[in-house]
Amino acid sequence: MTRPLLEMRLRVPLNRFSLEMNVTSCARVLGLFGPSGSGKTTALEAIAGLRRNATGFVRCADAVWLDTESRIELPPEERRTGYVPQDQRLFPHLTVRENLLFGARPGGQFLDEAISLMELAPLLERDTATLSGGERQRVALGRALCAGPALFLLDEPLAALDRPLRDRLLPYLRRVRSAVDAPMIVVSHDPFELQALCDEVVALRDGRVITSGSPRDVFSDPSVLPSGEVEGYRNVYEATIEQSESGLTRIAIGALHLLAPPSTLLPGRNITVSIAASDVLVATEPVTAISARNRFPAKIERIREIGERRLLEIRSHDTPMAVELTPDAIADLHLAPGRSIHCLLKTSAIAIHHPG
Repeated sequence: MTRPLLEMRLRVPLNRFSLEMNVTSCARVLGLFGPSGSGKTTALEAIAGLRRNATGFVRCADAVWLDTESRIELPPEERRTGYVPQDQRLFPHLTVRENLLFGARPGGQFLDEAISLMELAPLLERDTATLSGGERQRVALGRALCAGPALFLLDEPLAALDRPLRDRLLPYLRRVRSAVDAPMIVVSHDPFELQALCDEVVALRDGRVITSGSPRDVFSDPSVLPSGEVEGYRNVYEATIEQSESGLTRIAIGALHLLAPPSTLLPGRNITVSIAASDVLVATEPVTAISARNRFPAKIERIREIGERRLLEIRSHDTPMAVELTPDAIADLHLAPGRSIHCLLKTSAIAIHHPG
């Protein structure tokens, strides 16, 4: 049996409630999701040793950092966390290089790797006060990398950025995920970010865990989805560029092949794509005379109620997908679990977010 990478049984008294978390996870990247004030940042601070009133148990890999019953409470500097708080906390009077060296382990053995992964070489001699928001975030991530941490803690790493800049910075977070062995805990209120980054997600509300599991299961859960952003549910996939075709881009999501908007990426390149659940159209018979370039069969596995909306969980060519319909549409088409359907999707509905 695989030993969990992270084990946490935490209790932290707060003004409105007490955070109580009991989480055991083998995930390389664990996400904490929930509305503002649900206890996500408090959890990170307790794991990092920054909350002195935290009690319970915290273990990362083979190291016990907190065990109240055994009177073990390692100070923050001995927990070897790479903590990137939401406000970054860079030193404005120091250059980028000096900020990186401040967090580096003796000998700077991870410095070159951090500079390369975060593409910081052109910025090294600049003062951090002159950097853009995206550049500052890359420096903060680089400084955490320089510490060679046993655990990365990222608190809303993209929250202060607009959507286009978030999409441009996601590749850097994915590089950290791919390049280092240390597990990560990522806090975010954005379901898309956590689906793109995490293997497992824990959803919090008022200091309590309301559900946990795979990102797809958590973010299609009726108790969680209303806490997401107003844009609604988005399907997020790892995909591969296959070829350009009639000015469009053919991609593969497993065995499901779709046409997406034009891209300059070469065939074979891994990408992340998303499809809004509300952009998928459903028919009960094959449709041919229609402008939508993507048409594929599927089978309904489950129908979930989310307020006045319905989320169909379907599967096509072994690829799961969520589709949002109205109750009237479901009734008119006599849709039910087990029924075969035909899906229609415009190429413009497929968003290519960044290289993987």
